[in-house]
Amino acid sequence: MMDLLIYLALGALAGTLSGLFGIGGGLVIVPVLITTFSIMGLSSDVYIHMAIGTSLATIVVTAASAIHNHHKRGNVDWPVVKRFAPGVIVGAYLGGMLADRIPAQSLGIVLGVFMWVIALQMLLSLKPDAGRQLPSPAGLLVSGGVIGTLSAMVGIGGASLSVPFLRYCSMAMQRAVGTSATLTLPLALAGGSSFIVNGWGSSGLPEWTLGYVYLPAFVGIVIASSQFVRVGAALGARLSQLWLQRAFALFLLFMGWQLLFNN
Repeated sequence: MMDLLIYLALGALAGTLSGLFGIGGGLVIVPVLITTFSIMGLSSDVYIHMAIGTSLATIVVTAASAIHNHHKRGNVDWPVVKRFAPGVIVGAYLGGMLADRIPAQSLGIVLGVFMWVIALQMLLSLKPDAGRQLPSPAGLLVSGGVIGTLSAMVGIGGASLSVPFLRYCSMAMQRAVGTSATLTLPLALAGGSSFIVNGWGSSGLPEWTLGYVYLPAFVGIVIASSQFVRVGAALGARLSQLWLQRAFALFLLFMGWQLLFNN
C-alpha cells in the first residue's frame, strides 16, 4: 500500500510539472523511480533499466490525450510525422536494446549527463533560432532514428530533442510542440516494447514486472498523472514561469549529480 501511495504521488508530481512546463513526465519519473527502487532494495543491476522502461510505458498512456488536444488545435504537421515516425520507431526499439546491453552504472552516467544538459539549457534559456529548412525524407528518417534512440535510452518521450530540432528547421513553436507530442506515442510504444522484450527473464527483477516495466509503478503513475496535468496548467497561469523553470533545472542538476557521482 505504501508503495502505491508513492507511485500515485510521483504521478501527481509528473502530471503537475508536465502541465507547468509542457515537458514529458519522463524527466521527472525516471530519476524519482531510480531513487525509489534503490530505497526498496532492488538490485542495482536492474533498477535503472526498470525506471526507464516503466517511464516509457506510462508515456504511452499520456501521449494519446496530448495528440488529440494538439490535433484539435491544428498544431500537428502530419506529413512531417509520417516521414519522421519510421526512424523514431526503429531508433526507439534500438535504444531499448542498447540500454539492455549497457551496465547499470554506465547507463546511470548517460542519464546524469543528459539531465545536466537539459538543466543547463533551461537555466540559460537556450533556444535554437531557425537556421535551415526541414531535411529531405531520408534526412528526417535518420534524424528520427537518432532522436528515438537517445530518447528511449533515457526514458523520455523525445520532445526535449525533437522540439529544438524542428525549431532549428524553421517550424513554428506551437507546431513543433504539437508535432513532437504526436511522435511521442510511437516512440514510447517502440521503446517500451523493447524494454519489455529485452528485460524479459532478467535476473534480479521483482514480482509484478513485464520485462523492465514495473506494473505497480506504472498503474499508480498513470492514474495520478492524467488528473494533475490540469493542476499544473492552472498553477502555470499564476506562478512565474522563469523561477519555476529554474527550480526544476536545479532539481535535474541534483538528480544528475546523484547519478554521476553516487551511483
